Amino acid sequence: MRARSDRLEDALGYRFEAPELLRQALTHRSAGQPNNERLEFLGDSILNCVVAIALFERYGDLKEGDLSRLRASLVSQEGLYRVALDLDLGEQLRLGEGEMKSGGFRRPSILADALEAVFAAVFLDGGFEAAKGVVDRLYAPALDELDPRTALKDPKTALQEFMQARKLPLPSYVTVNVRGEAHAQEFEVICVIEQYGLRTTGTGPSRRAAEQQSAQCALEQLRQAS
Repeated sequence: MRARSDRLEDALGYRFEAPELLRQALTHRSAGQPNNERLEFLGDSILNCVVAIALFERYGDLKEGDLSRLRASLVSQEGLYRVALDLDLGEQLRLGEGEMKSGGFRRPSILADALEAVFAAVFLDGGFEAAKGVVDRLYAPALDELDPRTALKDPKTALQEFMQARKLPLPSYVTVNVRGEAHAQEFEVICVIEQYGLRTTGTGPSRRAAEQQSAQCALEQLRQAS
């Protein structure tokens, strides 16, 4: 565990004085107590604050509503999931047997929650400036790639406009799976674009969120190919 946490600390650019905080941040509730649920709550607020500061400083001409929408796109489950993948966070998680067997270490919601918990753990261990430094470092690539002209449109709208500009039929969305209890469901949706032979998958806590994620994946692949 120590070697793996060393790699994660290297990736975060932060060394814990109290490594048990990092261990708790990586512990899903299915693995028992203490787990990362309370840390996730705190980390969500820290992330929102740090990203808000970064956007406020970077885009002096944007209005409040536009800044809020940009922040929402960065701190969404999808945004967190991508950062967590870059960190190989799934390999570090402590999951119960059931979650391990069902592939919980790959599930976007679990990875996103764990990353928020890690931000909280850094805050509790080293203070706000330490947490801000970690978030700024991990989110720097996403901020550098951010284009407000396109980011302010939701992915489904942007994909629709992409297809319409080429006078092509609109994509279709198919719900292929719904997992979890009624109060904590996770939807899996495929975005289908027949003209390009393209099928991309999205997951989320609602059908709409899953559709947006699948549309974002499709849009990225189409832009790369064009």
